[in-house]
Amino acid sequence: RSITRAYYRNSVGGLLLFDITNRRSFQNVHEWLKETKVHAQPYQIVFVLVGHKCDLDTQRQVTRHEAEKLAAAYGMKYIETSARDAINVEKAFTDLTRDIYELVKRGEISIQEGWEGVKSGFVPNVVHSSEEVVKSDRRCLC
Repeated sequence: RSITRAYYRNSVGGLLLFDITNRRSFQNVHEWLKETKVHAQPYQIVFVLVGHKCDLDTQRQVTRHEAEKLAAAYGMKYIETSARDAINVEKAFTDLTRDIYELVKRGEISIQEGWEGVKSGFVPNVVHSSEEVVKSDRRCLC
């Protein structure tokens, strides 16, 4: 689907999702990335490529190797998730946040006049994760 420029305004990061059981959704990743480059200018958005529905491994149409290769070609991390089984969902958000934070620390992303993407202000000393509260033995077998 096409996403308008308004959705990209002030974006710093995003999860780029495709369905591992749907090859067409994987093939659309190239177009989605081209669209973001057009609409996010002059800023660059940090993405993590997410193959979702890893709980449906027997219906897989996209191999992990294919997805990792695509992610590497675009300089992204790759992770597989399952919303149904709560596998790696929080990790996807955490990884994206950490990637953005590291770019800010290195000065590759900076606070700029007229852009609301990254704001200065309160930074908590401790970040609590629901994974710390509830340790699950569920792991994606993909």
